[in-house]
Amino acid sequence: MVKRVVLGLMALLALYVLGGMSARHDIFPWPQLSAVKQQVVGTEPPSPSRYGFDDNHRLIADETKTAVPCPIQTDRTAVLLVLGQSNAANDGGQRHRSAYGDRVINAFDSRCFIAASPLLGATDTKGEYWTSLGNSLIASGRYDKVVIAPLAYSGSEVARWAKGGDLNGELVDTLKRLKRVGYRPTDVIWVQGEADLVMGTSAPDYEDRFLSMVDTLRGQDVNAPVYITIASKCLEPSNGGFKVHIPENPIVHAQRALSKSGNGLRQGVNTDALLTEDDRYDDCHIGGSGADKASQAWLSILLDDRHLEASR
Repeated sequence: MVKRVVLGLMALLALYVLGGMSARHDIFPWPQLSAVKQQVVGTEPPSPSRYGFDDNHRLIADETKTAVPCPIQTDRTAVLLVLGQSNAANDGGQRHRSAYGDRVINAFDSRCFIAASPLLGATDTKGEYWTSLGNSLIASGRYDKVVIAPLAYSGSEVARWAKGGDLNGELVDTLKRLKRVGYRPTDVIWVQGEADLVMGTSAPDYEDRFLSMVDTLRGQDVNAPVYITIASKCLEPSNGGFKVHIPENPIVHAQRALSKSGNGLRQGVNTDALLTEDDRYDDCHIGGSGADKASQAWLSILLDDRHLEASR
């Protein structure tokens, strides 16, 4: 009797070890047993998320957001329309939130929310530094309110923003929704170019497609300056980029030429030159130190331009 018990315990122990090794290394019989379980029991539904997305993976809902009445725009209100790809979206390595309550606002879908990363209207759910910029604009004393309206899609090329592109329609819709609540952008910030460098877009093609998007803005009565970020750096295949960055490339040439072409186009922050390897958490996307640098650089540009305009 004792012998049978001992043998039984040894058999159970062997089965336990075999099961553990099978599960750990995904070898027979674990995959087969898992498949049978799924057929009999079914796949368990994923845990509920606080986030909601549209078909293009843009963040359109977040249960933690605090809705507030949309403030009336005055000459002391900055309305920032932020356009572009991942480094304009919620791909930052540091989250931020309004330090001034409902004075720094995230506008989306004709509604307003106290600004906090991630921002509604852009893809992904990590950090961004536009909220930090909003805090700094309030702290400067130049503005009483800052409204941030992002429309940014990770990996988007400029052709999608030109007339006929799918994001051009989203741009028009966003502008109409802003107008519906009484907002007129005071500044348009463009952060894009990395995808087009990888795709091999020529400088003339980049310029033509970008100007097509600007025509859309002007056609929707957006007369604000359009700031063009010098942005082409996104390294490593894991990010869809190259191993080595060449600073003088067709996209940068196009961005510089556009910023000098008039029609309210101006050069923004040169993130290619401003940010070091340590400022990007994955050789492409902007980390905490990079966010601080970029935010302060944008602050200087926007305030300097306002000072020049006021002195004319």
